[in-house]
Amino acid sequence: MSEKTKGELLKEQLLLDPKHGAEVFSQEKLEKAFAFSEDYKKFLDRSKTEREAVSSAVAMAEEKGYRPFDPKTHYQAGDKVYWNNRGKSLILAVIGSRPLEEGVRIAASHIDSPRLDLKPTPLYEDSQIALLKTHYYGGVRKYQWTALPLALHGVVVKANGEKVTVTIGEDPGDPILYISDLLPHLAKDQAKRTLEDGIRGEEMNLIIGSLPIDDEKVSDKVKLNIMRLLNEKYGIVEQDFWSAELETVPAMKANDVGLDRSMIASYGHDDRVCAYTSLMAELECGTPEVTHVTILADKEEIGSVGNTGLNSSYFNYFILNLAEAMGANGRIVLSNSTCLSADVNAAFDPTFPDVMERRNCTYLNQGVGIMKYTGSRGKGGTSDASAEFMGQVRSMLNNAGVLWQVGELGKVDQGGGGTVAMYIASLNVDVVDIGVPVISMHSPYEVVSKIDVYSAYEAFKAFFEEK
Repeated sequence: MSEKTKGELLKEQLLLDPKHGAEVFSQEKLEKAFAFSEDYKKFLDRSKTEREAVSSAVAMAEEKGYRPFDPKTHYQAGDKVYWNNRGKSLILAVIGSRPLEEGVRIAASHIDSPRLDLKPTPLYEDSQIALLKTHYYGGVRKYQWTALPLALHGVVVKANGEKVTVTIGEDPGDPILYISDLLPHLAKDQAKRTLEDGIRGEEMNLIIGSLPIDDEKVSDKVKLNIMRLLNEKYGIVEQDFWSAELETVPAMKANDVGLDRSMIASYGHDDRVCAYTSLMAELECGTPEVTHVTILADKEEIGSVGNTGLNSSYFNYFILNLAEAMGANGRIVLSNSTCLSADVNAAFDPTFPDVMERRNCTYLNQGVGIMKYTGSRGKGGTSDASAEFMGQVRSMLNNAGVLWQVGELGKVDQGGGGTVAMYIASLNVDVVDIGVPVISMHSPYEVVSKIDVYSAYEAFKAFFEEK
C-alpha cells in the first residue's frame, strides 16, 4: 500500500468524513443494535399512548429496584426513585455519590405523539352508520389518517369515580375503527382542494358500527346498539364520554423495514424512540458519580402545556423537593445541571430532497443527531445551545465512541419545530437537543434506523456515566 499524500493526511486531520454506521460498527455491535431494537419494538406496541408508556416504564423501573419518590426521605448514593405525575408523565432518578449541588444530568424526552382524540360528545348516527367525532392532536397531516386500521386507547372515569381502561383494535380478533375517504371516481371536487385541506378536521370521523338495535320505537338505533355494546363491555353510558381521555392511534404493529431489516416502521417513534433509549440508559446504570434524572414528559406535541407538560413546574418542583430532602439549594442544583433534550430530528429523505440543506441535515445510519438549535426561521422557539456546552457534549460522545452527527430541521425558511429544550433552559440549565433521525415524522407510520436507535442509547448511557 502506498503512503498517503500530504493532502490525504491533511484531509483526514482537518475535514469531516461522515460514515455509514455499518462501516463503523463491529459485527458484534451491529448484532447488539439489532437485538436492542427487538425489545424497543415490543415497547412501542405496548406503549401507544402517554399513559401506556408511563405504565410500561414504571413496571420496568420497579423491576430494577426503583421506588416512589418521597420528598421527606434523605436519599443515599445509589438510591433509585421515580415520580409518577398523574399517570401521564414520569421522572426517574438515581442518586449520585457527589454532592447534589454540583448539579444533575438530565435526559428529557416526551411520550405523547400526534393522534386523534375523541371529542367530548363523540358518538352519533348518520344514514344508519354510527360514527365518532375526533379532534386531531399535534401536527398531523390529516389525509394520512384515512383508510387505515385504527385503534382506540384510553380511560373513562364513570360517575361513581371508577376508572375504566379502554383498548379496542389491538388484540387478535379485535375489530378496528376506520376513517373513510372518497373513491377516486367521485373525488373530482375534493381533488381541487390543497393537500393541506384534502381531508378536513370535521371529516375525520371514525366508523364504529352499522347494525341497529331491534326496537322500532326508538330513534338512532345503530348509535343505541353501539352504546349498548360499550355498556356491556365497559359499563359506561354516553355521559361518561365527558370525563374520558380516548385516543385514536394506528392499529399497526412495529415492523422491520427493508430486506436487510435495517430499519423499523412504527407509530410513535416521535418521541418514544428517545424515551426508550434514555430510559434504558437510566435503568442500566449503576451508582453514578453525578445524580442523573430521566424525564418522560407529556404534551410536547401541543406546546408542553398543562400540568403534565414541561412548560409547567412539576420538574422544577421535583428538583426542589429532592434538594430540600438532601439539604441542598434547589436553585444551585439547577444552575449547575446539564440536559440532553431527547427529541427526534428529520432524516434526509432522497424522495423529497428539496426541503433539506444537505450539508446541515441528519441522515439515516450516521448515528444519533445533535441539534444546536431547533425553532423556525429566525430561530424562533429554541434555546440555542452554547458553544461551551456543545464542546462538552462533543468530547463526551467522542470519548465514549458514540456514532453521532450534527444537523438542523430542514432549510431555514422551509418551516421548523420545537422541543422541550426551551423549558429546561428557562431553569438556567445548559441544554442541547439530541435524538434519532426519522423519516415521515408525525405520520401514522414513521421510520428509523436500528443503528441510530442504538447510538442514541449509547449517547445517553455515556452522558449518565461520564466521570
